[in-house]
Amino acid sequence: MASDTPPRRPSRPPFDPADPLGLDELLDEADLDIRRTVREWAAKRVAPHVAEWFERGEVPEVRELARELGSLGALGMTLDGHGCAGASAVQYGLVCLELEAVDSGIRSLVSVQGSLAMYAIHRFGSEEQKRRWLPVMAAGEAIGCFGLTEPDHGSDPAGMRTGAVRDGGDWVLTGRKMWITNGSVADVAVIWARTDDGIQGFLVPADSPGFTAIPVAHKGSLRASVTSELVLDGVRLPADAALPGGTGLRAPLACLSYARYGIVWGAMGAARSCFDAALEYAGTREQFGRPIAGFQLTQAKLADMAVELHKGLLLAWHLGRRLDAGRLRPEQVSLGKLNNVREALEICRTARTILGANGISFAYPVMRHMANLESVLTYEGTSEMHQLVLGKALTGLDAFRG
Repeated sequence: MASDTPPRRPSRPPFDPADPLGLDELLDEADLDIRRTVREWAAKRVAPHVAEWFERGEVPEVRELARELGSLGALGMTLDGHGCAGASAVQYGLVCLELEAVDSGIRSLVSVQGSLAMYAIHRFGSEEQKRRWLPVMAAGEAIGCFGLTEPDHGSDPAGMRTGAVRDGGDWVLTGRKMWITNGSVADVAVIWARTDDGIQGFLVPADSPGFTAIPVAHKGSLRASVTSELVLDGVRLPADAALPGGTGLRAPLACLSYARYGIVWGAMGAARSCFDAALEYAGTREQFGRPIAGFQLTQAKLADMAVELHKGLLLAWHLGRRLDAGRLRPEQVSLGKLNNVREALEICRTARTILGANGISFAYPVMRHMANLESVLTYEGTSEMHQLVLGKALTGLDAFRG
């Protein structure tokens, strides 16, 4: 006989201000362990020093940091074999999130090492190149950089002027690359150059005669990051320095797409840091006899910030699941970078208004994140370029060469 008692509904968990959408339920134990490990490392190892590094415009311990990140498995972590961790794309995204929550420069170190330099070697290199470089790079014992952007060619890499010509059995490279993360501390540079047969990737050891890395000074952004100009003055390389699969412009663009995926997560780390700072500050800062968190306009700002932050995290998770399933398209990465960096900047700027004058002090992370995100907004594809990528995908019409 059927019971007249209605089925009991499962109890709802309490509302968590740190996770209002319950996104942690989308993560498994391995995901949560990796996030916890990197968050604790970043809080202990980077957070106490990064404001000073930013103010000084240098990271004095970059090689030590690289080795420690290597021991965490954070370098080239989604790659398989050769000492790489073989982690999921979602787990890599969580690492980017936690690293950029302390500073974009630290996430950039990992992103360029793993998603650009190591990824290029892993995907396009010979077995000998992989054996030589990937294990030491995964351990952080060697640092890599990625030379595509030039002083006069950023959004249009097809116009690059750096050239490689044959001289007997060797290659000779001449040209300049600009805004290269890790450049001055790199042991190897992945350099893209124009040959008679088209674009070709090369591995250039930093001790090659004619190769010079010049630190970029007077930056107002990414100051806790090594940024350099690379000069190649007749750098002679053996034939086996060329990446066998690294031909055509599609090769470096594939690397960029992979790195942009990390930015989709990382930008939300910077946004979370600013949101947390604003929420805590609003609860303790008193004006007109009560905390400013009790005023309607402040609550409206906090609510809007929380909405965009957690929408961005949900988008990042969705793209990560698609990447793990082998279904992520470059246009979808463009959508993620365009949205999340743009919204992260707005969250940081709103946090600045809540903190008032204190928002410009390096005692708080807000102004530092704002400055960093101005670079993140334009590197690895400006907002306008990603808008045009989406515009072409939506309309079928190419506006790049309009």
